[in-house]
Amino acid sequence: MERNIKKILSQMTLEEKAAMCSGDSFFSTKGLKRFGIPSISMSDGPHGLRKQDDSADILGLNASTKATCFPPEVTLASSFDRRLIQNVGKALGVECQALGVSILLGPAINIKRSPLCGRNFEYLSEDPYLTAEMASAYIDGVQSEGVGTSLKHFAANNQEDFRLSLDVRVDERTLREIYLSGFEAAVIKSQPWTVMCAYNKVNGHYCSENKYLLSDILRDEWGFDGFVVSDWGAVAHRVKAIDAGLDLEMPPSGRQNTIKIIQAVQEGRLGIASLDKVVDRLLRIIVKAADSKKQNASWDIVKHHSIAKEAAMESMVLLKNDQKILPLKKDCDLALIGAMAKIPRYQGAGSSHVNPSVLDDIYEEIKKKTNNITYADGYERYTDRVDESLIKEAKEAALHADTAIVFAGLTEEYESEGYDRPHMRMPENHIRLIEEVTKVQENTVVVLCNGAPVEMPWIGNVRGLIEAYLGGQAFGGAIADILFGDANPCGKLAETFPARLSHNPSHINFPGEQGHVDYKEGLFIGYRYYDTKQIAPLFPFGYGLTYTSFVYTGMSLDKTRMTDEESLQVSINIKNVGEMAGKEIVQLYVGKRDSNVIRPVKELKGFEKIYLEPGEEKTVTFSLGKRSFAYYDTTIHDWFVESGVYRVMAASSAEDIRLEESVYIESTERITHTYTRYSTLGELMDDPDQKRIYEEIIGYLRGEGALLSNLNDNPKMAEGMLRGMALCSVYGFSNTAFDEETLQDILRRLNKND
Repeated sequence: MERNIKKILSQMTLEEKAAMCSGDSFFSTKGLKRFGIPSISMSDGPHGLRKQDDSADILGLNASTKATCFPPEVTLASSFDRRLIQNVGKALGVECQALGVSILLGPAINIKRSPLCGRNFEYLSEDPYLTAEMASAYIDGVQSEGVGTSLKHFAANNQEDFRLSLDVRVDERTLREIYLSGFEAAVIKSQPWTVMCAYNKVNGHYCSENKYLLSDILRDEWGFDGFVVSDWGAVAHRVKAIDAGLDLEMPPSGRQNTIKIIQAVQEGRLGIASLDKVVDRLLRIIVKAADSKKQNASWDIVKHHSIAKEAAMESMVLLKNDQKILPLKKDCDLALIGAMAKIPRYQGAGSSHVNPSVLDDIYEEIKKKTNNITYADGYERYTDRVDESLIKEAKEAALHADTAIVFAGLTEEYESEGYDRPHMRMPENHIRLIEEVTKVQENTVVVLCNGAPVEMPWIGNVRGLIEAYLGGQAFGGAIADILFGDANPCGKLAETFPARLSHNPSHINFPGEQGHVDYKEGLFIGYRYYDTKQIAPLFPFGYGLTYTSFVYTGMSLDKTRMTDEESLQVSINIKNVGEMAGKEIVQLYVGKRDSNVIRPVKELKGFEKIYLEPGEEKTVTFSLGKRSFAYYDTTIHDWFVESGVYRVMAASSAEDIRLEESVYIESTERITHTYTRYSTLGELMDDPDQKRIYEEIIGYLRGEGALLSNLNDNPKMAEGMLRGMALCSVYGFSNTAFDEETLQDILRRLNKND
């Protein structure tokens, strides 16, 4: 239906405009019957629809309509598969249409700053590039079905403890490179219909009233043209939020905030133009959603269950396979141990909780592969109490089997929305079970069901380890196929597994104190930190085994010198030298040699997942543009490429660099530097435009009795002192010819670039 938004806006009353800025019910917007504007429905995601009736609650504790429970985002990200994520998104869009949902509240893309964040199961990665690529694929899939997404939680929502009020203190470069970069790429590439602001503050301002985030960056810089919705209950000051760029308050707060908006306009504290912009954005998306609704929509439960199974299989990560204990032979005597094999942990807890349309029984799915199974609980499912009788029963089952498969991980109580984990340990009864089983059965495989990294004191005693994460409703069928080789594992870790919590870069500054948290680790999150500190993690970012082997046979760059305005084409050849078809995730990292700014050793700038038959070889090609080599410069408040040599690395994981080439990049930009009396000679050394003035100043330091006259035989000491010397300090180290008048003349010429 054609609607003239401008005309409607001109005819709306102040009361109607103010009322539109808040929801109609817990998950719906207000409608305007006299203008034909309907109310539209929103629903929690991201890995499945959580549509509730009138008993809706914010934490998902009440029952919701049955829908497909796909693997949560922690699992999906480990697929490194854009096509797969897009297909999951498309299926979610289909179910939204069938259930009358116009906007799905996802994807959630906050960076995994700490493995302790209770909501990490709902987030994608520690790496902003991988996060952006997965998020864009998800958005494209959902919105291809005429359903909007809500990219969340904007921004720096990286913990659950104190998230409603916490002030995140983070420097500009870290904010841009790590915590905003994923949002930026997803917004620019895929234009989500809505963006959801976070609860917390960023540098002293609540995200709901943070003009720098919501207007200056999101809209003016990135070109976002949808509406911003609050996280449920995240509005601190409604009028300030409108001025900052927040459009929709959810859930509705009654008429109190509507009255505040009306009064602010009437008293001149809020311009009517600002309110009109908000209402205009809301109306455009509401109309778009209404016009995109499909009549008599439905979904194929069996087909979507199959998609969920594929997603789980593509995402599980084989972490250890000593003596090729996997895949299992179908005639082996198997001890299946762990109560999670009967009552699975397949999704997270909180607002993303889905009521699955179907749920695989892991035990029954494994029985389809072999009848030679003995089962033992091993532990109580919902406690961490050690039950010696259950452990004894498990050891007995393991002792008389060829192989023991132990299902263990984190229970719902150990990780959830609303609070963070105090440690990285699994429940004590899970740890004890693994330790005791391995005493009697050397052929033990552990299947982990968890939403975040765990410490593994037992890792040396098991031969096989699968990080299954949270597998969604088809987890049972997927893990059975993986264990018995009907599917080849091909996921890789989208996060680093530290050997112990104290190795994590945010450890000292998590979860903060006295209402704030300082991101003092800066850029060095995840593998960026472990690389730089040369700390070996338990398992590195991008790591994952398969039942076959791949060799990287060659790498070429289409040029060895270029400017920052050009693109670099990188080709990598990979061959399957094993006996089984499989998939390899080729990762491309970039690092700068001898940078003038602090930078990580390398950063992920490309990845592709390829399928290869035994003996087959393929070429993967990447294109690297300016942003692949740039850092965010806080003096110009923009991305900048330094001139110099860059390493381009083909890798199977962040620790497994297979091939490397170099390219020299010439920057076409110059950063205009403002020099003061306190600027250093080192700054002049690094500025090619100031070589002549630098040499002039050195002349003052070479005179009789000056600094350099005494350091002729110690050039390293001379260079060290010069690099850190302020211009005003030249007085004390030169002859009397260098005075204040000379300094002021030099500063004038420096700043005019004479």
